[in-house]
Amino acid sequence: MARYIIVYLGGDQPATPEEGKRHFSKYKEWLNSLGDAIISPANPFKDTQTVKPDGSASAGSSTAMSGYTIIKAESLDKAVAIAKECPFLDINGTLEVSELVEM
Repeated sequence: MARYIIVYLGGDQPATPEEGKRHFSKYKEWLNSLGDAIISPANPFKDTQTVKPDGSASAGSSTAMSGYTIIKAESLDKAVAIAKECPFLDINGTLEVSELVEM
């Protein structure tokens, strides 16, 4: 079975701690519902540095990417169907799904 990465882009921050807890609860339920399909769940990014071709580095990201999840699925269509159920979409986030290629 192929491996796929679901990349999290953008999304609104919760307005209150309670809202954050409710969203995280829905997110955990979604991850648990995936069972054996999950390879590497919930990998948020922190303290990003952008390194440029000239070797300079600066704080922050040049994209809205905030984390990723790795799953296994029978096809890209099945991986996309899994992503469509992700509660990250409920907070106006966008997901990109790509097959991982073993090298």
